[in-house]
Amino acid sequence: MDAVTYPNDEVKQLTPQFVIPLRLHHDDPELAPKYTIKWTPALLTLDKDGVVHQRITGFLGPEEFLASQLLGAGKMYFDLGDYDKALANFSTLERRFAKSTFIPEMTYYRGVAQYKSSHDPKNLRKAYDMLKSSFPDNQWTERAYPYRLID
Repeated sequence: MDAVTYPNDEVKQLTPQFVIPLRLHHDDPELAPKYTIKWTPALLTLDKDGVVHQRITGFLGPEEFLASQLLGAGKMYFDLGDYDKALANFSTLERRFAKSTFIPEMTYYRGVAQYKSSHDPKNLRKAYDMLKSSFPDNQWTERAYPYRLID
């Protein structure tokens, strides 16, 4: 990622807006065992208390890297119960990186965040319908499968 992703101008410009990046080696004696880092690149989204909300291992090009940061931030806010901020990150991800491989996962979490903020189960059904029509064979469509029963 040093040769392609990190030097990218958009990555350098936008990364500080989403996260505070921290780079460490896979053999760091304190943090590598704490976060079970066995292979690099390992991209973790942590909150201010060091709780991991997303983990991705392997190379990502610039656009997928930025998309992963938006998804990670959205999942962190989701886990923390701040659904408005989660939905804002998911919306930005969808708008800026509509062809990202992270869109199905975002669609799933967006539906659940909308449900949790509104208590309207139709948001879950809407997420399933979107996944089924756009990503019929995706694991996130399968995970949303029970929501098809919601009227």
